[in-house]
Amino acid sequence: MQPYVFTASSCKSSVRRKTHQYYIYAYPGCRCLEHGRIMVAAHNLSNDSLEKIASEVIGCRLCKLSRSRKNAVPGDGQASAKVIFIGEAPGKNEDETGRPFVGIAGRILDGVLRKVGIERSDVFITNIVKCRPPGNRVPGDDERAACRAYLDRQISLIAPRIICILGATAYSSILGGKSIIENRGKIIKRNGQKYLITIHPAATIYNRNLLHVLEDDLSILSREIKKMENLDRNSLLDYVGD
Repeated sequence: MQPYVFTASSCKSSVRRKTHQYYIYAYPGCRCLEHGRIMVAAHNLSNDSLEKIASEVIGCRLCKLSRSRKNAVPGDGQASAKVIFIGEAPGKNEDETGRPFVGIAGRILDGVLRKVGIERSDVFITNIVKCRPPGNRVPGDDERAACRAYLDRQISLIAPRIICILGATAYSSILGGKSIIENRGKIIKRNGQKYLITIHPAATIYNRNLLHVLEDDLSILSREIKKMENLDRNSLLDYVGD
């Protein structure tokens, strides 16, 4: 079911209000949960699925980006993914195909993932907004807010062990961060969720010196994944041993 969006003055059962620079979207039959500094609407996960979210995104008309897009881009990957990568927005190639990170930046990301030993088929990839902003401009607060519930539902369904934040727009939208350079390569934990912060692959197109930065950061991610897998394996062995 599509979200109902109202202004605060016209709402009864549904509310849109602002917390810091973020918005709250509440839905009929849903309750709001605090997610870091951001309030999000919680759906009944037993009735939700990635396919259902994708269908809603494809038909979404919540913001003006729907009027200029060719294809909405819900995301790509399996519900069993241990890692979610979140970028800024679809670009030209993504708008053409309906799939995330299939252009130059996507090929760069694929190459770095292979280099550090992460299979793209093992992760879920999406963006803060699901439609291409005209001219690849930075998405506005209202556009990010319109897509936020879709992203939060994807995160809730997948329940990733770690989320990799790609670039400043995703960093500010999800964690309220400001300086990507000061905080890149760091793993932080917020409300029980781990995040790794790094640059957007597109940044390496214009500054090739940043490629090693992306490689270094995703190497950290790869090591963290292996560490979590080893802990899981040891916990299972301990359980079997008991």
